Amino acid sequence: MELNINGTPTPVDADPNMPLLWVLRDMLNMTGTKFGCGVAACGACTVRIDGEATRSCVMPVSAVVGKRIQTIESLGTADKPHALQAAWIAEQVPQCGYCQSGMLMAAAALLEAKPQPTDADIDAAMSNICRCGTYQRVRAAIHRAAGQTGVAA
Repeated sequence: MELNINGTPTPVDADPNMPLLWVLRDMLNMTGTKFGCGVAACGACTVRIDGEATRSCVMPVSAVVGKRIQTIESLGTADKPHALQAAWIAEQVPQCGYCQSGMLMAAAALLEAKPQPTDADIDAAMSNICRCGTYQRVRAAIHRAAGQTGVAA
């Protein structure tokens, strides 16, 4: 089967029921997407499918054929970071860092859907779990990336 990963047609020879996470990590060596819980609860494995934040640990690879898959590897570069990546650094969001790729992908989907999100929008969209508890910094970074300051709702 062929997948569209980060804008590139990518052939994969995988069991159709294999979770997308394992295709990315084990077959394509795209290790930015992390394994966390394996039951779609924590969000460490979040990628974007046709723009929507999606937990890849429970998504069968056959379900994403013909869809646009975006992983953390395509969000930005060291020379040109995505606005969210720059905001993450400015707001000192990462602690251990393990959940960050999933958080960033969920935040990117949020900003695409709502370029000027309220605190309530952020709280509703960011269902990822951060064991370090940097949720207030995540909120501040999303507002920073959106060009907002002091937003509440």
